[in-house]
Amino acid sequence: MTAEQSRLRLLDYLAHMVEAAGLVSAYVEGMDKNEFEKDTKTQQAVILNILVIGEAATKICTEYPEFVAAHPEVPWKQMRGMRNRMAHGYFEIDLDIVWDTVRKSLPALRAQLLDISR
Repeated sequence: MTAEQSRLRLLDYLAHMVEAAGLVSAYVEGMDKNEFEKDTKTQQAVILNILVIGEAATKICTEYPEFVAAHPEVPWKQMRGMRNRMAHGYFEIDLDIVWDTVRKSLPALRAQLLDISR
């Protein structure tokens, strides 16, 4: 892979993460926690996109460790960890944690990712 192809692949991973975070925000727009807890379709859509974010973060950590080291403000390890917990413990997902992630962490993460992908 050429350096340019590698750079484009990194940007593609970042774009997937930004898109997934944006979709999550759109899915829960206007919802409160109680509504989210009752809406399994939205829960599944949100969880899938959190998995996408975590998978892309895993790829970036593995393939671009120098990029990860250059951006320690981004919670790379936490994204990988959340992805692993959700993927391997699907029947034990804590919706309180998912909701807090959606409301508190993802908007800031999306802003960080937009900033570093420029």
